[in-house]
Amino acid sequence: MDPSKTETNAAKGTPLSTESKVLETGAAAGQSFGPVKALCAHLNAFHVYASDASRCVEANHYCAHLNEDVRQCLIYDSPESNARIIGIEYMISTALYKTLDAEERKLWHSHVFEVKSGMLIMPGPDGLPTGVWEAAETKEMEQVIGLYGKTYHFWQVDRGDKLPLGGPELMMSFTKDGQQEGLKELIKERDSRFGISSEQKAGKREYIEEPEIHTDADMMWKSGGGK
Repeated sequence: MDPSKTETNAAKGTPLSTESKVLETGAAAGQSFGPVKALCAHLNAFHVYASDASRCVEANHYCAHLNEDVRQCLIYDSPESNARIIGIEYMISTALYKTLDAEERKLWHSHVFEVKSGMLIMPGPDGLPTGVWEAAETKEMEQVIGLYGKTYHFWQVDRGDKLPLGGPELMMSFTKDGQQEGLKELIKERDSRFGISSEQKAGKREYIEEPEIHTDADMMWKSGGGK
């Protein structure tokens, strides 16, 4: 079977062989997977390409804390077990962001609009009462709203790539309504899949204080890259 002409899990390649499955099971039983076990939060939002403000992609972040000021997230194209890793995001506190030089700060984005608009969500587990989970989610948003993120995507799934092709793409966040045509429809479809309402979440987050965003952040929207 030619792997270049076969597709498995939305990627070029053949299905796992019996031998690979056996080896996979044995390795999983014997290794600790410490870094993966440190993951503590699943966040979902939409990233926009810094090089092309007309393109965005849904991003499922699986995040861990390195310390109180630094988080690191693997980004997948879905929350399913066969999801593709499409990028990474680092999140740092405002205190650390201010220590970066001016050119470096331009590569980072804020999370204020994502949080306040309800676009950024923390999907809940099945079976847990919505109110209980939303309380935990909202507390998480109290922290995320003040963080700055630096994100690169390696797999451009939005254009149908079956392999991670080309160089890494710097990604940014949306900072206000109307920055991309069709975004509201994408959010509505996402909300339907997760059984939530971004508008309702925005209402529950009204009390969260908006921090001042550093002038060097979200630079794509200030340098002619977006609206």
